[in-house]
Amino acid sequence: METVNLLTIVTIAFLGSFGHCIGMCGGIVLAYSTLKIDPESSKVSQSVAHLLYSFGRVFTYTILGAIFGTLGGVVTFSNTANGVLLLVAGIAMVLAGLSLMGKIKFLTLIEHSFSSSDTYKNLFKRVLHSKSNMSFFTLGMLNGLLPCGFVYFFAITAASTASPIYGALVMAVFGLSTIPAMFGLGFLASLSRATSMRNMMVSLSSFAVVLYGIYTIYNGYDFLARAEKTITECHGK
Repeated sequence: METVNLLTIVTIAFLGSFGHCIGMCGGIVLAYSTLKIDPESSKVSQSVAHLLYSFGRVFTYTILGAIFGTLGGVVTFSNTANGVLLLVAGIAMVLAGLSLMGKIKFLTLIEHSFSSSDTYKNLFKRVLHSKSNMSFFTLGMLNGLLPCGFVYFFAITAASTASPIYGALVMAVFGLSTIPAMFGLGFLASLSRATSMRNMMVSLSSFAVVLYGIYTIYNGYDFLARAEKTITECHGK
């Protein structure tokens, strides 16, 4: 992948984590911090717990990225197919950005009900009340499966790479870029209540998502233009 694309992913994920992610998952972080972490334990022990939770999320995101990258690669076999895939991905990104802004309900419409299943709920509750170190990692993995507009956006980006390796990389970079905000949530509790700050971060990241979507649409158009040029040259011969 190009360096500029990775920097874009880091920027969007980092900004979004202080707005969207804290709003969506902050309650889970505060809940496990209260139920699972002994306030009398050392700072090192608490830090390990938070990092295990975050790495659990990153692990799930990476697996999802590989899956979506593979799915994207299945239909990528020509400039025309590449162009169509990128156009669809770009349009979905623009819609995702507008949805994050609250302009439309695109993300709400495509959210699945996996997290509402009894099996998931019971497993989540059991892990939430466990005190073992592994339970923090498992909780993070489960958290990574929750319906989330930001995850959907990066899953679309992973699919547009048409590669399981690059798809996994996209989602891994996304997950790692959200760790600072989620890790520091316990020390920045006031930020989780600062609605105006969260709204500003969400607005910035949403705008970046829309711009990246437009850039992806342009790349799709470029692929289609090259495909058309190739066809024209072949007919000319």
